[in-house]
Amino acid sequence: MATLVQAGSAQKVADQALEEKLGHTAVFDAKQATDDEHAQTLFQDTILIGNFFAYPEFQKKFGQYFGEELGWQVTGEWQTALNMGSTAGAVVGGLLNGYMASRFGYRWTMIISLGILNAFIFIVFFAPSAQVLLVGRILCGLSWGVFATLAPAYASEVCPTNLRGYLTTYVNLCWAIGQLLATGVLRRCLSIEGEMGYRIPFAVQWLWPIPLMAVCFLAPESPWWLVRVERLEQAKQSIVRLSGEKTEEQVNNQRAMMVHTIGIEAEATEGATYLDCFKAENLRRTEIVYVALMGQILSGSSFAYTPTYFFTTAGMDTAQAFNLSLGAKGIAFIGTVLSWWLISYWGRRSLYVGGMGILTLILFLIGILDVSAGKKGLWPSGGLCVLWLFVYSLTIGPLAYSIIAETSSIRLRPLSVVLSRTSYQLVNIISQFLQAYMMNPTEWNLLGKTGFFWGGTAFCVFVWSYFRLPEVKGRTYEELDILFISKVSARKFSSTHVDPYAAAAVKSENVMEIERKISPT
Repeated sequence: MATLVQAGSAQKVADQALEEKLGHTAVFDAKQATDDEHAQTLFQDTILIGNFFAYPEFQKKFGQYFGEELGWQVTGEWQTALNMGSTAGAVVGGLLNGYMASRFGYRWTMIISLGILNAFIFIVFFAPSAQVLLVGRILCGLSWGVFATLAPAYASEVCPTNLRGYLTTYVNLCWAIGQLLATGVLRRCLSIEGEMGYRIPFAVQWLWPIPLMAVCFLAPESPWWLVRVERLEQAKQSIVRLSGEKTEEQVNNQRAMMVHTIGIEAEATEGATYLDCFKAENLRRTEIVYVALMGQILSGSSFAYTPTYFFTTAGMDTAQAFNLSLGAKGIAFIGTVLSWWLISYWGRRSLYVGGMGILTLILFLIGILDVSAGKKGLWPSGGLCVLWLFVYSLTIGPLAYSIIAETSSIRLRPLSVVLSRTSYQLVNIISQFLQAYMMNPTEWNLLGKTGFFWGGTAFCVFVWSYFRLPEVKGRTYEELDILFISKVSARKFSSTHVDPYAAAAVKSENVMEIERKISPT
C-alpha cells in the first residue's frame, strides 16, 4: 500500500508542476497524448581486430614466429592488450558521454565524437608497432564508447511507444551491417601481400565520419532532452519535425505528456547524478539494464560471434574460415531484421529468456562436439556457431539495446545507459582476457571446449532473466515509472493495469461534484 501512495504522491506533484508550466488543461492534454501513443500502429572497426588475429599479414607484422607447426601468431598477451585497448577507451568515452549528452544534447555530442574519431584513425592506420596500435585503439575507443551509449538512448526518445522497439533494435542492425561490411573487406583484402593487406580495412573507416556528421547536424534533437533542460519551445519544434502530420493540438499534447512524465521522476532524480541510478526504485532499473546488456557477453559472444580465429587455430583453411565468417554475418543481418517481426508479437521478455536458453544449449553442444569428435567435428561446430549467431541476432543482440533504452528512467537515461555500457565493457575486458588464452594455441588451447565455460555463464543469465526481467512492450514511460515505483513483480508487468492520470481524474470528478452541489437547481 505504501508504494501505491508514493506513486500517487509523485503523480500529484507532476500534475501540479505541469499545470503551472502549460496551463490548467495540460494534464488532460497529456493524458490524450498517452492514449494516442497506445493507439498508434506500424503499417565497424571493433570487429576488425578480432579477425586480424587470424590474418596472415597482421600476424607477421605484430606477432612472433612459433615454428613450422604454429607459424606466425600474435601472442596471448598482445591479443589481450589490443582487445582491451578499445574496450578501456570505450569505458572512459561512455562515462564522458553521460555528462556530455546531458549537458550538450545528443546531436553535438555525436558530431564532436565523430570528428575526434576521424583524427584517431590515422594512428591505427600508420601504426609501426603493436605499442602504437594499442594507443590508437585506446583513443578510438573513446569515440566508440560514445556511439555505443548515445545511440540507444537517442533512438528510444525520438519515436512513439509502439515503434520504440523497432528503432532501438535497429541499433543492433547497424552493428550487423558494419560487421558484414568489415568481414567482406577483410575477405577481399586477404590476398593482398604486405602491410596494405591489413591497413586498407583500417582506411575504409574514413568513409563514414564526415557524412555521418552532416546527417547528425541535420537531425532533430531529442524532444525529451529539450524538455529536461526546460527548452519547451524548441521541444515543440522537434516534435513537429519528428511527428509528420500531427495537428497543433496533438503536438501540444505530446509536449505536455513529456513534461508530466519528467515531473513524476523529478522528486527521485533531481540533480541527475550517477549515484541516483542506485537509489530507491532506480536501483532495480539499473540492475536490469546492467545484466541485460552484460548478457550479450555472458551468452558467449566473445567465442561464437567472431569464430574466425577459432576455426583457423582448429585447422580450417584461412580463406574458408573467412568465407564462413562472412556467411555468418549475413545470417546475423537476416536475424536482426526478423527480430522486428518477433518483437511486435512476443515482446522483450519472452524473446530474451527463450533466446538465452537456446544459446546455452548450442554452446554446450559445441563443447560436447569438441570432446567427442575433435577436428572431425570442426564443420559441425561451424554450423552451430552460425546457428548461435542467428539466434543471438534474432533475440539477445537487438533486444538488449531495446531493454536498456526503455527500462531506464527519462531523467537518468543518458547516465543509466552509460553505466550499463560500462558494466558491459568491464565484463568484456575479463571475457577478452579469458578468450585470448582459451583459444590461443600457444596458451591454453581449449578450442571448442570453451563452449562449456560460456554455456555456464549463459545459463546463469537465463535464470536471472526468468525471475528479474520485466516486459516493457507497449508501455509508455509514465506507466513504467509507476510500475517500478509500485514494485510490481517482473512476471506481472504485462498484466498490471496502470493509469498515470488517476490523480487528475479524481480531482476532476471532485470539481464536477462541487460545481453540481453549488449550482442552482
